[in-house]
Amino acid sequence: MSGTSPSSPPPAKRPKTSNSLSGFDSNAKDSNSFHQVRNNNMTENAEPQIDEGLYSRQLYVLGHDAMKKMGKSDVLISGMNGLGVELAKNVILAGVKSVTIHDSESVEIADLSSQFFLRDTDIGKNRAEVSCDRLSDLNNYVDVNVYTGSLSEDFLSQFKVIVLVQASVSQQIRIGEFAHENSIAFLVADTRGLFGQIFCDFGENFKVLDTNGERPISCLVSSITKDSEAVVTCADEQRHGLEDGDYVTFKEIRGMVELNNCEPRKIKSLGPYTFSIGDTRNYSDYQREGIVTQVKMPTTLKFKSIKASMSQPDFLISDFAKFDRPGQLHLAFQAVSEYQHRHGQLPRPRNVADAVTFKDIVNEINEKSEFKVDSLDDDLLQNFSFNVKGNLAPMQAVIGSIAAQEVLKACSGKFSPIQQWFYFDATECLKGLGANAVEEDFQPCNCRYDGQIAIFGKEFQKKLESLKYFVVGAGAIGCEILKNLAMIGVGAGPNGHIYVTDMDIIEKSNLNRQFLFRPWDVQKPKSSTAANFVKQMNPNMRITAHENRVGQETEKIYNDDFFEALSGVINALDNVEARQYMDRRCVYYRKPLLESGTLGTKGNVQVVLPYVTESYSSSHDPPEKSIPICTLKNFPNAIEHTLQWARDAFEGLFKQPADYANQYISDPKFMEKLAKMQGSQPMEILAAVKKALVDEKPTNFDDCLRWAVMLFQDNYYNSIKQLLFNFPPDQKTSTGQLFWSGPKRCPHPIKFDIENQLHLDYVVAASNLKAEVYGIKGSKDIDEIKKVLRGVEIPEFIAKSGVKIDVTEAEAEARMSASVDHVQMDQLIESLASKKSLTQSKLIDIEFEKDDDTNFHMDFIVAASNLRAENYKIEKADRHKSKLIAGKIIPAIATTTSLVTGLVCLELYKIVMGLKEIDSYKNGFLNLALPFFGFSEPIAAPSNKYNDVEFTLWDRFEINGVKDDGKEMILSEFLEYFKKHHNLEITMLSQGVSMLYSFFTPKAKLQERLPLPMTELVQKVSKHRIRSHVKSLVFEICCNDSEGEDVEVPYIKYNFR
Repeated sequence: MSGTSPSSPPPAKRPKTSNSLSGFDSNAKDSNSFHQVRNNNMTENAEPQIDEGLYSRQLYVLGHDAMKKMGKSDVLISGMNGLGVELAKNVILAGVKSVTIHDSESVEIADLSSQFFLRDTDIGKNRAEVSCDRLSDLNNYVDVNVYTGSLSEDFLSQFKVIVLVQASVSQQIRIGEFAHENSIAFLVADTRGLFGQIFCDFGENFKVLDTNGERPISCLVSSITKDSEAVVTCADEQRHGLEDGDYVTFKEIRGMVELNNCEPRKIKSLGPYTFSIGDTRNYSDYQREGIVTQVKMPTTLKFKSIKASMSQPDFLISDFAKFDRPGQLHLAFQAVSEYQHRHGQLPRPRNVADAVTFKDIVNEINEKSEFKVDSLDDDLLQNFSFNVKGNLAPMQAVIGSIAAQEVLKACSGKFSPIQQWFYFDATECLKGLGANAVEEDFQPCNCRYDGQIAIFGKEFQKKLESLKYFVVGAGAIGCEILKNLAMIGVGAGPNGHIYVTDMDIIEKSNLNRQFLFRPWDVQKPKSSTAANFVKQMNPNMRITAHENRVGQETEKIYNDDFFEALSGVINALDNVEARQYMDRRCVYYRKPLLESGTLGTKGNVQVVLPYVTESYSSSHDPPEKSIPICTLKNFPNAIEHTLQWARDAFEGLFKQPADYANQYISDPKFMEKLAKMQGSQPMEILAAVKKALVDEKPTNFDDCLRWAVMLFQDNYYNSIKQLLFNFPPDQKTSTGQLFWSGPKRCPHPIKFDIENQLHLDYVVAASNLKAEVYGIKGSKDIDEIKKVLRGVEIPEFIAKSGVKIDVTEAEAEARMSASVDHVQMDQLIESLASKKSLTQSKLIDIEFEKDDDTNFHMDFIVAASNLRAENYKIEKADRHKSKLIAGKIIPAIATTTSLVTGLVCLELYKIVMGLKEIDSYKNGFLNLALPFFGFSEPIAAPSNKYNDVEFTLWDRFEINGVKDDGKEMILSEFLEYFKKHHNLEITMLSQGVSMLYSFFTPKAKLQERLPLPMTELVQKVSKHRIRSHVKSLVFEICCNDSEGEDVEVPYIKYNFR
């Protein structure tokens, strides 16, 4: 990578021939340096370059240091079945130095059940060789090599990490012991149908640099005692969030300066706002201020070799409802190798005799082992035997993604590894098979789904192929979902279909985790590109791609006919609003919904099942904590405050004024709408219009440069001078405390300096953005820009008395809600009217776009924020961190995405199986960094009652509005219907935001409405026509029951077409 800049496209790949190692000769001239020879991107000892455009979302999860370590790591993955390719895919996307894939097996048709990079034409070829090029296309920064020879010690010694996929126990021990002795990280990964296994050995001295990946906690300090166990109290009752044993350091303390930049000190939490830090008796007295920051301390872990760990296993629990499973599965996976060794084959699907033999072997191993399980579950072991030949794409996704994350941990020391065995099962998927399952139905039929048929049978496969599913979103989660659906055959039959919609186009940063896209797909639509790719994976896929946003504006497309034909919906969305909309649609049409989401290494899965569970919208995350207005405007104390201020400035300078000005020019009712607004808003909008069209309207780029310098002066010098004039540095409050203390940091003004790079960055970005708004050609010619700037005269600023500055949130809100000064308003209107003839063509209101490094958007944000940070002596943020915070980027990594989609598709199996018991389903919560896996039953749909009738959110009143005579029901008949059939008196009736009827409706209006047909009434009150595709209306009602009590009731679905 040494010759590649972070912003340039990935280098082109070399022909596959240079990456193929059919054998390995330790005496060959260049055999020990083949990684160096094949890697064009960096020399042996060079520091890896990181392409931030490609890896941006992942960098926010792993960080630069971890990625640089990964960029020096060579990984061997042996076994290119479905699990092996899933693992390799995730590791390659993450960006290690090289991945060598090894396999001596040939492609069989059953491999197509989950190995998504194999095609029908590959049958009979080596699995690694045919997978190499397709894996290589995932990331041009990673060398992908293929090896088909024996795994000799000479060959193995060149890798930092070795992964064995579905290897025999004897091979695991042989290679695992060698790896342990040579300090090579070693992993085992295996799946058998609905059962999975992972083993990790990272050596006897493995250093974890960051155990959880969370951002270090930072708090403002209000006091520190001078004591043998000094107590630190956080400012403004701010919860510190620290735990016993955490380490902290300090900065900016006045008085007890010995703590500034001190060596990390171990703390003991004393409460939510206080903690102790040890002896401070020999330190100076604490005076004021200070920031305490958590320090991540490295920890060293000791791993046992696989041979030692097999007889003395440590388990990471995957499901606390299955606490007894890991020990039994530990024996069962060993028994697979022994069974194959003795019988030359694996247990056959659903063969009871083979299962009995298998259980006997498990018992033998248990008796001989140092590790003994007291009680073995016969049903569990029988199901394991039935599953051994199974091959399921969702299980490969689950185990492959977890194992891949462990590989990255071994390479980087980032996050806590699995210690040391991990077992996972999804046996709930088998509940629907029952005792009537016939062995014949589970035997292979020489088709791509044989690995799945071995688990669920041929009839179930037909059900999958006949499904009609709507996948909403084709981003990271959507790509993985579509891959899994293609592998398991959803919608691949003559009566099945998949619809996928996504309005976005592919960007470079997507390529790091949205694995169906390649560099040559950038700027193409996500949905159609993803659909075309999965059709290559499974040519039988019947899939239609749309580029629509889901919402009211597309209900003509996604109408009653569309939803009623669906089997269900899978959300792959990245925003709550769209999720809630789809949730409402699924509740309305009573369709199952599978919901998932990720945040870095964290993920969740939720099942929404009609009549059984609550819906997605039944519970809400707490709202994000907002920054107080006065903090943003005058008293920032953290970089988050200055970045939000910069984002607000961007909107207030380059978007909103142009938008308001365009409306003023083109909308004849603009002033009428303005008059209806509350508080100071009309004045602020008109002032912005006047600035845009009159006061600050440039005629050329030189005007834009002068404007930018004056803007700098106003923001970073004049306003700060005025603030310090109102509140001098030594000012005290009425209680005698310094005004500038606690969270209030005393600022200092900054004078514009043409030779200061940050100052110049600000002016260049601001002036070019200003020019763009007015359609003026900008410039990046620094010499010419400096020439103009030297001629700009900056007037001396003199602070004024009587200027009001908001100190509290209440003062800020009071000012915003203050009544309009009508005299001033009239003057503004008059001045604009006199200049209206000078207005020009439409201004460009600039939409903020964080991922284009050429558009000056992030240049402005970074410079504006860091200048304000300098004003207030806040630590500045680089572009990478600024983009994360200002762009509200959701950190993302391919492993978490792959894992949650695997879990989603396991729940899909249960839905297709027709399971109705809530305890058959699992909502999942996970964090790959810790690692933590938590599963729970979904929450049941809460019930309500009226007149002894129970109902949930899935219930409703359904009324056919067209009577037998062909006429539509009128309002009076509608009201009477509820009295007669439900013993309910309607007191209020509404449709959307329109109130159609209420008990307090004036008599004259009521007499007018009672004889109207319901659809006519809706159109009359709402003043909108009912669209032609709408077949039914939703009415909300308030009712009194038979005793005259107000009761909650379901909504009404009123069918009229």
